[in-house]
Amino acid sequence: MQNIKKITALETFPVRHPVLRAEKPIESCHFDGDILETTLHFGLYENENLAGVISLFEVKNDLFAAEKQFQIRGMAVLKEHQKKGFGEQLILNSEKYCMNQNSNLIWFNARKEAVGFYEKMGYQVKGLPFEIKGVGEHIVMFKKNE
Repeated sequence: MQNIKKITALETFPVRHPVLRAEKPIESCHFDGDILETTLHFGLYENENLAGVISLFEVKNDLFAAEKQFQIRGMAVLKEHQKKGFGEQLILNSEKYCMNQNSNLIWFNARKEAVGFYEKMGYQVKGLPFEIKGVGEHIVMFKKNE
């Protein structure tokens, strides 16, 4: 059985680290803005074990005109729990939260290998791929809440 609940930034590290920053020290899992009052972190638990995480930052990207925007960061599902729909559940939960906050746009910097996953969920590519130093190639993706 799975459930999603709010967690702290620190509680995301055991999932962020092996999935997103395995080659780096654990401190690299701390993102600017992680502890702001406007930032939220959600954890997906399967049988009381943390299996996936997602963070929502209230950040405006100048590529978009929307007034209230949220950026997804640190979306990760532990390898042994991938391909079970957990990532989709985390995204849908985040979209629901954003709509409840009267936000009309979600955006993020997607890793190249994750673009197909996000496209299946209705996200669109904006602009050209770019390199995040020490992390890899990314591209901006977004979805408008109509």
